[in-house]
Amino acid sequence: MRIQHVLIDFENVQPSNLNGLDAEHFKVLLFIGANQSKLSFELAASMHKLGSRGEYVKITSTGSNALDFHIAFYVGQLVAQDPTGYFHFVSKDQGFDPLITHLRSKKIAAQRWTSLQEIPLLKAARATTDDERLEIVADKLRQYGASRPRTMKRLHSLVHALFQKQLAEDKLQMLLKALQKKGWVVESENKLSYALPECAASPIA
Repeated sequence: MRIQHVLIDFENVQPSNLNGLDAEHFKVLLFIGANQSKLSFELAASMHKLGSRGEYVKITSTGSNALDFHIAFYVGQLVAQDPTGYFHFVSKDQGFDPLITHLRSKKIAAQRWTSLQEIPLLKAARATTDDERLEIVADKLRQYGASRPRTMKRLHSLVHALFQKQLAEDKLQMLLKALQKKGWVVESENKLSYALPECAASPIA
C-alpha cells in the first residue's frame, strides 16, 4: 500500500488523538502554530506511539498564512521523496484547495479533510456493519471517477486495500456481490461499468 502522508493544520483542527494512524503506511506531520504552547496528553501519547513516522513541525513566526506556507513547503519536499504517496491535508482552510488541484494536475494524489475521521482508510478501519462498509466502498469508487477498476480482480484489490487487508474474504465477496445486486457495479464480458448513486448507500438487502 502507498504511504499515506497526513499533514495536520493544528491551528485549524485539533484532534484529541491519532487513533487509527499507527499502521505502517501512515506518516504524520503535526504543524503547530507559533502561539500554541499546549498539547493534550492523549495527542502527545499518540504521536509518541508513531515513533519515526510522527513529526512535530513548530512554526516560529506569526502572521497571516505562516503555517499554511510551511505545510506547502513540506508537501513539496515529501512529493519529491515519495511521488506515489497520498497526501492528506487535515484543515478547514479552503486556501489549500488550489494547491491540491495543482498537485492532482501533476498526478499527485491529494485531498483535504476537515477532520481525521473523514479520511477513508480511517473510516474503513472503524466500520463494523455491512451497511457502513458498503457506503465506504461506494464513496471510494465515486472519488476514483474515470479511474475506477475495470475488472473484478482490480476491484477486489481496491476493496481489500481500502480495509487495510483486515477484512475476511467472505466479507469482501459479500460486498462485491452487494454492489452488483444493487446495480452499482455491472460486469459484462469480464469488464466492469458503474452506476453509483450520488447519495449515501442504502442498506444491503
